[in-house]
Amino acid sequence: MLIRPPRTTPRQRQTGVTLMEALIAVVLLSMCALAYASLQLRGLSSNASAMWRSKAVMLAYEMSDRLRTNAAGLALGSYNNLVGTPAAVNDCGSASACAPARMAQFDHFQWNVAVGRDLPSGLGSVCLDSTPDDGTLADAACDGLGTTFAVKVFWQERDVESRLVVAVRP
Repeated sequence: MLIRPPRTTPRQRQTGVTLMEALIAVVLLSMCALAYASLQLRGLSSNASAMWRSKAVMLAYEMSDRLRTNAAGLALGSYNNLVGTPAAVNDCGSASACAPARMAQFDHFQWNVAVGRDLPSGLGSVCLDSTPDDGTLADAACDGLGTTFAVKVFWQERDVESRLVVAVRP
């Protein structure tokens, strides 16, 4: 004879537990993917900013070299206040000789073409400045005092104005 256990109320079965676990796992994975994408975007933004700054440094040192190369123009004061958008200079260069003062204008023109090409809304200025680490894209803030030349490079980066200044004592 078989002994049967006493009869109790039927047991309730739990259903949907696996579905809830899968839903939680999907939510956690998607949050991790969003965090990873955010980190990637931040990294790309930092890389772009570093690239613009590197280009600005190279351009500033290029103008510093141009300034040192034209010692006669430097002595005449031709580099003392090269501010703003320069006028086109086409009568100077390797094919024709030009005066040191005109060469300074030519340097400023060619350099600003390169700054405008390589940097977003880029503009460069060269001037005597006793407080070189100032100025904006609209106003280079050159005071014309002192013995230090300031090579200033300005550009727009994600609607924020950036500036790089190299002080030069030739």
